Amino acid sequence: MKTIRFAILLAVLSVFVSCGTTSTVPLTGRKQRLLVSDEQVMSLSNKEYTTYMKSAKLSSSVANTAMVKKVGQRLADAVVLYLKNNGLASEASNYQWEFNLVQDNAANAFCLPGGKIVVYEGLLPYTQTEAALAVVLGHEIAHAVAKHSAERLSKEMKAQYGSQLLGAVLSGAGVSSGTTELAQGVFGLGSKMSGLHYSRSNESEADYMGLIFAAMAGYNPAVAVDFWQRMSGGTQSSTPAFMSSHPSDAKRIADIKKWLPEAQKYYNANVKPSQGTIRISGKKQK
Repeated sequence: MKTIRFAILLAVLSVFVSCGTTSTVPLTGRKQRLLVSDEQVMSLSNKEYTTYMKSAKLSSSVANTAMVKKVGQRLADAVVLYLKNNGLASEASNYQWEFNLVQDNAANAFCLPGGKIVVYEGLLPYTQTEAALAVVLGHEIAHAVAKHSAERLSKEMKAQYGSQLLGAVLSGAGVSSGTTELAQGVFGLGSKMSGLHYSRSNESEADYMGLIFAAMAGYNPAVAVDFWQRMSGGTQSSTPAFMSSHPSDAKRIADIKKWLPEAQKYYNANVKPSQGTIRISGKKQK
């Protein structure tokens, strides 16, 4: 009996070792082992996004909605150009960008795999300028470009469901109900979107990449320090949802200051947008 169990254990381990692909995160060069394909993650995220948008209420502010779409598209264009210029044109083709501003007082934003970006109205009093909004959207886009959802989903699959679910997912024929349930946890979806949840190391990586992406799009990355300081002092009773699983405020701001010289090089190489200091309408939520 022990021999049989040992043989089964070896078989399970061999599945995990042999399956999946190794991916390299752009900008950072970090290696990651992914057990799900881009197509599978995109399919799952698109389903969850469609479900979420059916219940979400779009912002009634024409000006703020236009601003979110403009800043988002400018970032998307810069990211796609970077990917294509660095031999990652196939990665760039995965994205179908969409930008929405929704009615919600939470200070939050998210970007699903595939480039579906949602900003909550409650975030705008903290960003205050297009440049600061670009820092936030750059961070969210970085999660998608770095495939953090696929990375977390792979870890959850390996930890919770083992080789049986893994084999089903990698069979190439759709996705299982178990995988869908896992995806709902990864994407943070429920009756109300609370934001995607990643590890602190993923959040730090997104901070770095997002700062660079904003600079690539021609937005001054130096505004990031003041923005994160506003976010850290945003509420007295609780942490804004956008920061719930992030590194400590002090570490985040210290890291950003450390990365700024590099980000400034990208910024200086691009045309600075004249709209970068336009303030966003609306009062800060209490």
